[in-house]
Amino acid sequence: MNRADARTPDQLRPVGIERGWSAQAEGSALINFGDTKVLATASFTPGVPRWLSGSGKGWVTAEYGMLPRSTNERMGRESVKGKIGGRTHEISRLIGRSLRAVIDLDALGENTIVLDCDVLQADGGTRTAAITGAYVALVDAVNWAKNNGHVSPGAQAITDSLSAISVGIVEGTPLLDLAYVEDVAAETDMNVVVTGRGSFVEVQGTAEGAPFDRAELDQLLDLALVGTTELAKIQQAALEGN
Repeated sequence: MNRADARTPDQLRPVGIERGWSAQAEGSALINFGDTKVLATASFTPGVPRWLSGSGKGWVTAEYGMLPRSTNERMGRESVKGKIGGRTHEISRLIGRSLRAVIDLDALGENTIVLDCDVLQADGGTRTAAITGAYVALVDAVNWAKNNGHVSPGAQAITDSLSAISVGIVEGTPLLDLAYVEDVAAETDMNVVVTGRGSFVEVQGTAEGAPFDRAELDQLLDLALVGTTELAKIQQAALEGN
């Protein structure tokens, strides 16, 4: 099939990561997957939730939200509505547990890092962009904590890299990194979270039309690994300042 932006089926949209976008946060990254733009900020706080107090373990969690004009029509703020939507809760939990897969909470000590992921502009793949950008912000927050004496300089708190990408089947063709126009037309839609070593943290897949078979699932997972391998290189370049 011909993609709207002329990409090949296994090609990512242009990806950019700007570290240190927020001067106040201990870690931050503005990331774009094509026209999708997400700001991830990491806030470091000494101490942990009460249920972890005295355990010697730290905690990493996340909150996700979309700005009112991140989409074509204005959405009301959930804070004004007084109720957080189910989708927002689900994505917040996804980001948090994904990041916890690559951090040693014992090495973090009794400290908390909260990742706030705010969608500035949405064109498909907001949750995968949020996870990919939040990892960069998390690394910078951990390094800040080491440099400021909150975490031992020798502690290996970050155990691996982490990125996420969407894949799907559109008009019978497996595609990598779906833009919105592809996402809404997909017969199968999947979000895949992968570590730098190539291990899967989460696979969320749904058939919107015809069910997919095992061979198609394997194709999509292979395609996701192509994308996350490239994303890991982009993250590393950003963290090295290149």
